[in-house]
Amino acid sequence: MAVVTSNDTLGTGRRKTSIARVRIRPGDGKIKINSRKLEEYFANIRQQNSVVAPLDQTGKRSQLDVVIRVDGGGITGQADACKLGIARALKKMDDQTAIGLRDSGLLTRDGRMKERKKYGLRGARRGTQFSKR
Repeated sequence: MAVVTSNDTLGTGRRKTSIARVRIRPGDGKIKINSRKLEEYFANIRQQNSVVAPLDQTGKRSQLDVVIRVDGGGITGQADACKLGIARALKKMDDQTAIGLRDSGLLTRDGRMKERKKYGLRGARRGTQFSKR
């Protein structure tokens, strides 16, 4: 677990059932996710680009180190949770970045969640199979 210093700025991101706790600090652009490099944790280029989108939007990718602890959900949900956490931490660090992040949709939480199963059905909406006899 990383030690919190006075230079750290924290942000929390959520998506579906994933939760990402993000810590950014001045540095040289290193991104660690669960003690692994970004490329190791997210092998897919689309997910890597999603995670670094807030840093690219503000132009601070090479100026900040990012440490993320993420758990729950799947890979895509974790990537989007990391994106929201980084955007929130950047906003907390510098309020001037909030306008650009908000215009790009990076500060908006995606509220879509899995719909609960209803009784009498096989899932949230799928009914039982019809039987003629």
